[in-house]
Amino acid sequence: MEHKKYFGTDGIRGRVGEGNINSQFMLKLGWAAGQSLPAGNGFRNQILIGKDTRVSGYMFESALETGIVAAGVDVILLGPMPTPAVAYLTRALRARLGMVISASHNAYHDNGVKLFNSQGLKLSDKDELAIEAWLGRDFGTVDSSKLGKVARLQDATGRYIEFCKSVLPRSSNLKGLKIVLDCAHGATYHIAPDVFQELGAQVVAIGVSPDGFNINDQNGATSLEALQARVLKEQADLGIAFDGDGDRVLFVDHRGEVVDGDELLYLIAIHKSRHTGQCSGVVGTLMSNLGLEAGLREQGIPFARSDVGDRNVMTLMHRRGWQLGGEPCGHLICGELTTTGDGPVAAMQVLRTLLDTGACLHDLKQGMTKIPQVVRNVHAACASALSTTPVLEAVRDAEHELGPRGRVLLRPSGTEPVVRVMVEGEDRQLVNSLADQLASLLDQEQDQEQGRASAGCP
Repeated sequence: MEHKKYFGTDGIRGRVGEGNINSQFMLKLGWAAGQSLPAGNGFRNQILIGKDTRVSGYMFESALETGIVAAGVDVILLGPMPTPAVAYLTRALRARLGMVISASHNAYHDNGVKLFNSQGLKLSDKDELAIEAWLGRDFGTVDSSKLGKVARLQDATGRYIEFCKSVLPRSSNLKGLKIVLDCAHGATYHIAPDVFQELGAQVVAIGVSPDGFNINDQNGATSLEALQARVLKEQADLGIAFDGDGDRVLFVDHRGEVVDGDELLYLIAIHKSRHTGQCSGVVGTLMSNLGLEAGLREQGIPFARSDVGDRNVMTLMHRRGWQLGGEPCGHLICGELTTTGDGPVAAMQVLRTLLDTGACLHDLKQGMTKIPQVVRNVHAACASALSTTPVLEAVRDAEHELGPRGRVLLRPSGTEPVVRVMVEGEDRQLVNSLADQLASLLDQEQDQEQGRASAGCP
């Protein structure tokens, strides 16, 4: 496959003002997306634009809008809107493309763009390469008689709220549940509280005061301490945390203990298998805990691993004909309901297991035994350091020491400038020790690789 120049694991992302994350590039990206649209197929000549709450979203929204209009395509502005809401509305409105201005779980100084096709799916490699081909051409503007127009969808928020509520059976409600919601000062801040309140829950909302700079800052799915403390203080039944763009969800039980994406997948899968008989299999990733695989196997539920990234999860789900998949970080895809990771919708599926079983979250999660796993992030200066002899030998030695129920995985992140060092095994102390050793070694090797590159050595 041809190498992609701009697109990474999940769209285009980086630090604002650096590389391609600037207004000039976004203008041309909007134009290129408009030019590469397929003709016909019954879809409207429109591109939807949503965004999270980063201050740079205003700037990039205007730039994308200008480029799309110059390509002769209409724009529908959604305003602050979760990534899965844009996917849903793109499909519902039969638009040609949906664009989300977001850097997901990253800090406010990063931003980027995620894109969805007319079916609400992440773009294929072929589609991304088609856009990149147009990015390599000279910018142009269609004749004035063919310029696109811009409108704002006034009821975008209400449409998505009703969709989220609809995935819970009408015979069920959340009355009697006290829930703490952490919206990460992100795109779910004006949506998630209404969803759960309108279904009858008593909601305590935190992380719902975005100022353009505090997205994911000590709140949300990437920083659960505030949620854990508030659940205990409020004596709530549970807590739910979304990330900045709402495509991830993690839970905290009434004891303040984290329930991660692997455990949530397990709960949903077991519930589907026992109550509906509709869990043909589950897709995880290379990062999924061995405990998830073992727990599902014990229940007779097939399990398969994809590469990291919810687009890869969805691809393997389609290939296997399965309807459930996700990642430990909380990207959970309920394929019979959504086309991408959807935090609020996945949360409803977890709550449905509680309602149908009458059990609390803490008790339900005991059905799966996680194997100790740690992940260390090492700043990625030189990706070539991953293939140096000392690193390869250290990984081999670590895997030998961990034994048959242990794993080591080193992989560059597709969303941040880091390398993930994952170590998994039955001895927690050994797992932590090996992870620290590998992270330290990788850091040293990167310094040496940088030094050789600066000196002009091969």
